[in-house]
Amino acid sequence: QVQLVESGGGLVQAGGSLRLSCAASGRTLSDNAMGWFRQAPEKKREFVAAINWNHITYYSDSVKGRFTISRDSAKNTVYLQMNSLKPEDTAVYYCAADVGGWRSTYSVSYYTRDTEYDYWGQGTQVTVSS
Repeated sequence: QVQLVESGGGLVQAGGSLRLSCAASGRTLSDNAMGWFRQAPEKKREFVAAINWNHITYYSDSVKGRFTISRDSAKNTVYLQMNSLKPEDTAVYYCAADVGGWRSTYSVSYYTRDTEYDYWGQGTQVTVSS
């Protein structure tokens, strides 16, 4: 059983930065895709970023150029560096793991679908004040 624990959320002013971490346990995930999603109040969960086993990264248009996803395979941890934060980035951020494909590379759209991920963290709140 995989467990994902996010940390690093908080309150920050617009233009500021935060770094989210997602620590995985129960299974080594270095050969699998990991993703970040977010959900704002009364909105659907949306894709933010993903990284595959080969460290290829994918971003939503809304965060491209401001957010960076990375992974430390030795620590079984994925990060989301968020810079130039905007009030519209306010949401609960979730880490997700796709354990179905070992060293697989898919189309971009695959990584954006939350249904492709098998495990989810509990979420961490990010609030950006104007």
